[in-house]
Amino acid sequence: MVRLVRESWALVEPHAEDVARFFYGMLFSLSPNAREMFPANMEVQRSRLLRALVHFVQLVDRPDDLVPFLRQLGRDHRKFGVISAHYEAVGTALIHAVKKYATKSWTDETERAWAEAYTIMARAMLDAANAEDGPAWWPAAVVDHHRIGFDLAVVTVRPDYPVPYQPGQYVSVEVPQRPRLWRYLSPANAPREDGSIDFHIRTVDGGWVSRAIVGHTRPGDVWRLGPPMGRMRVDRENTRDLVMVAGGTGLAPMRAIIDELCQWGENPRVHLFYGGRVLADLYDLQNLQHLAATNPWLTVVPVLESEPDATGVEHGTLADVVTRYGAWSERNVLVSGSPAMIRSTVSRMLVAGTPLDHITYDPFTLD
Repeated sequence: MVRLVRESWALVEPHAEDVARFFYGMLFSLSPNAREMFPANMEVQRSRLLRALVHFVQLVDRPDDLVPFLRQLGRDHRKFGVISAHYEAVGTALIHAVKKYATKSWTDETERAWAEAYTIMARAMLDAANAEDGPAWWPAAVVDHHRIGFDLAVVTVRPDYPVPYQPGQYVSVEVPQRPRLWRYLSPANAPREDGSIDFHIRTVDGGWVSRAIVGHTRPGDVWRLGPPMGRMRVDRENTRDLVMVAGGTGLAPMRAIIDELCQWGENPRVHLFYGGRVLADLYDLQNLQHLAATNPWLTVVPVLESEPDATGVEHGTLADVVTRYGAWSERNVLVSGSPAMIRSTVSRMLVAGTPLDHITYDPFTLD
């Protein structure tokens, strides 16, 4: 099953955009009421489907990683009102879309392999959704919107009741300016007594939601927050020392973990590489340096790709600088940022000798 799924997907992947369009066209034909779950503009949704499929194919023979991921997706999809009939329509549309673009290489055996793979995926998601007794989403009022430059804002929201996330996880977010355009954002603080959550948001090219948040969010707006997701968590009593690699607002989950660790006197050693193109991109550097000055377990290394005359920083990409410091073979590694940064950093660290099972990153955090 694994071999057939991967071989057929390798043939189809060059036509991935067409596959996604065909898939959604068939899905909405089979289940017209499903269309109401999605935004009018489907461009980002198609991209998200492709990333999910690629991630599934990568993990299809690694159930210890795949099943927790699918269970999180199942819990998260409750916010759409998904029922079992929708899963049936999705499976039919998916298999027909892959079959169409696999052309002559498609066989009955390949179709059975995809049906088996999708059954595993759907069963894990449905079981998780049915077992969940918490809310499908949390209403959260914006209490502060602090703009840092023209393209970055820190937004604080206060849910009606606490969201049970762990530092390092992310949540899906819907804002009133962009209904049905759910996006993933990472809390930048450990859970607080009043339940408030900080989010760091930078506008991205073509980012309808990020631009709306940075430019138009106001106190009093009510957001909806989906269930917590993600694998980037730290057990301070049962972990190796840590390397954190954060690009831009990928700092947020690392900041939440550091925020939690700062509540304790003794912690694993943490080496944080914090990167950006120019110095202005390192918007939280001063706060991090203050934390490092009072917490000897924390080391902060700022990294710049441009501004070669800047002092007190390392120069190069995050991948360059992290591997320049060593292989980090004895530490756990957390990576967060743009997909391109994650790919390049993880690839370079593997070549440098960092064990794959020591590296953790989440794939669905971009606008």
